[in-house]
Amino acid sequence: MARKSSLDLALAGGLVGVAGMVTVSGLWSLYQRRTTETVPYTVVDRAGGFELRRYPPTVLAETTADSDRKAFRRLFRYIGGENESAESVSMTTPVELGTRSQKISMTAPVETASSDDGTVRMAFYLPQEHDLESAPQPTSEEVELVAAPERLLAVRRFSGRRTDDRVTRESERLLASLERAGLTAAREPFYMGYDAPWTLPFLRRNEVATRVASGKSV
Repeated sequence: MARKSSLDLALAGGLVGVAGMVTVSGLWSLYQRRTTETVPYTVVDRAGGFELRRYPPTVLAETTADSDRKAFRRLFRYIGGENESAESVSMTTPVELGTRSQKISMTAPVETASSDDGTVRMAFYLPQEHDLESAPQPTSEEVELVAAPERLLAVRRFSGRRTDDRVTRESERLLASLERAGLTAAREPFYMGYDAPWTLPFLRRNEVATRVASGKSV
């Protein structure tokens, strides 16, 4: 009986520990979302399985690499100060006083698309106060600033951990939904991620999106 009680206590303690980790991770995910600037958009319409959103003009820092990790590190170094700016710039949070380089706030989502040749194109959206003239110029030739015009995107949202197979499956569902709605995709779908790598799968916000060629309402 004593042994059974000890096992019960150990099991209960383990469950409490797991519950605590889940709670902490969930709270951190909520904090990260509330403190990370998100690219604004207007929902134009909703249809079966997707939203039609209008995004304002934005500036993206973009790179192409042979892996997600390499692309992410390149872009993270850019927003962390690997750029040519020597100005003191007041950001949202925190305020950074640059002497040799300027830090740039992280903005969600991160845009990712894979190519048939195995390369990955990844882009970080810069905060809305930046245009091509005001954004710090990258010092790496592998990072490029790109001005994206106002765009009409069809977006499908899903949760869980991102895998190539799942992104492909959700992209196919998005394209099928567009066809049923009488809309035409102007480019191949791409992935948009909003969460830190340690975010629990069921709390993740994943999206696949494509630019819509027609302005027809759904």
